[in-house]
Amino acid sequence: MRLGNVYLVGAGPGDPGLLTVRGLERLRSADVVVYDQLVNPAILAEASNTATKIYVGKQAGHHCAVQTDINRILIEYAQAGYEVVRLKGGDPFVFGRGGEEAAALADAGIRFEIVPGVSSALAVPAYAGIPLTHRGVASSFAVVTGHPVGNTKSSVEWAKLAYAVDTLVILMGVKNLPHIVAELLGGGVSPQMPAAVIQQGTSPQQESVIGTLKNIVERAAHLRSPAVIVLGQVVELNAQLQWFAPEAMLREKLVPRVEEIIESPGLDAGATGI
Repeated sequence: MRLGNVYLVGAGPGDPGLLTVRGLERLRSADVVVYDQLVNPAILAEASNTATKIYVGKQAGHHCAVQTDINRILIEYAQAGYEVVRLKGGDPFVFGRGGEEAAALADAGIRFEIVPGVSSALAVPAYAGIPLTHRGVASSFAVVTGHPVGNTKSSVEWAKLAYAVDTLVILMGVKNLPHIVAELLGGGVSPQMPAAVIQQGTSPQQESVIGTLKNIVERAAHLRSPAVIVLGQVVELNAQLQWFAPEAMLREKLVPRVEEIIESPGLDAGATGI
């Protein structure tokens, strides 16, 4: 029997308009779609009505499917000859375990393709009016997970990292924000360092909380995952560069349908990159 292919597709951070053309093409032609909890339902709806859709979402403290099970699902459907899309929030290779899944597919002799997605590490600060680099302000940034693996202590040396780069972007760190801030302050980082926490970025429910290391834990205490934390002087640019109006999205003024994006004149695959 002919083996199928597996496409590890990044669905982006939430806004359907940020799905790439390549990702949309693969999604529409898939026989099977294996998708995560953070995938926007509007994106999932672009899959064929005949496609088998399998939810394998992971939330803090609760995993619908463990990683070994997800690997097995991808391999078994591909071995049965199906075209499989593994649809993941953000980018598959940015804290998305895409490397683990690709390695499992390679070991099983399954052909696979990586379709990069727009990472929340880039898009969410942008939607909050925060550039990660800015001439005269920041020339470097780092993206790091704020969620330690398993029950182990985080290996990130927060203070050293904050001194090494101009902008620090932390994914999956809301629950550990008090610990992260304590580590930074204990390492001598200024309590006046600008800080932002952006919840559900790029969606109509986006909420941005701006502060400093001194007060960000208190100000952002009501926010929950998914959220992106940004630390550094670039956060101050939010006051000038804030452009995104979530309430306008709720009125469907800022989110074009995927069909409209694809059919726009002059748009090609190269224009949909980050």
